[in-house]
Amino acid sequence: MTDLDNPPLKVPRPPVFDSVEAERQHRKERLAASFRIFGRFGFDEGVAGHITARDPEHPEHFWVNPFGMNFKQISVSDLICVDHDGNVVIGDRPVNGAAFAIHSRVHAARPDVIAAAHSHSMYGKTWSSFRRKLDPLTQDSCIFYNDHDVFDDYTGVVLDLSEGDRIGESLGDGKAVILSNHGNLTVGQTVDEAAFWFVTMERTCQAQLAAMSVQGAEPVLIDPEMADFTSKQVGSPSAGWFSFQPLWDWITKEEPDLFD
Repeated sequence: MTDLDNPPLKVPRPPVFDSVEAERQHRKERLAASFRIFGRFGFDEGVAGHITARDPEHPEHFWVNPFGMNFKQISVSDLICVDHDGNVVIGDRPVNGAAFAIHSRVHAARPDVIAAAHSHSMYGKTWSSFRRKLDPLTQDSCIFYNDHDVFDDYTGVVLDLSEGDRIGESLGDGKAVILSNHGNLTVGQTVDEAAFWFVTMERTCQAQLAAMSVQGAEPVLIDPEMADFTSKQVGSPSAGWFSFQPLWDWITKEEPDLFD
């Protein structure tokens, strides 16, 4: 048997673009798809929640959902672009003040971050009331092992930039931060990565809450060495990007109007 009989597996990678216009369109399409996915998964809660994508030409600007629009209805053309002062520079709808206060400071603190996702999802906000990190209970939870932290404070709706700065500090160089009594926030080098980390973090919170609810038994944690090893297998930026692709294929087939 030769190598031709078993060619190496070619795992897709994030695309490379020839122009900022093409890259901007790509990020906006992934952003709109992420909102539709969040809506399908029930991550929307009234007017709360936001996902942002840094503009490839103007990195101090970011694209975000307009304030008060349902996640399930967001299309590419609905997205607005906001500058570093909170002004809407593209679009005719307002920005959520909390979205600007949080995301502008996270993007400023982390130049490597292209996208950030936050919403008041059921299990994420429930887990956040414990004000503690997630445990390495499952293979999926190892995605966040030594790669997330807790913002251990709650002062109401985040509208002050200084609180956004503190959230950015709590995030550090990790992929996620638990906002106490509030919910989760995830980041990534692509929109795909940030969105998938949020989806799987929500399920990880659900799994841990379920495990903790079993009477008369304690869940067994994965040992630190193996948890660290597993995190490197399933928690890389490329793994996050790749894990989003089935969700992308599904939502774009189900709801092609998101490209409008």
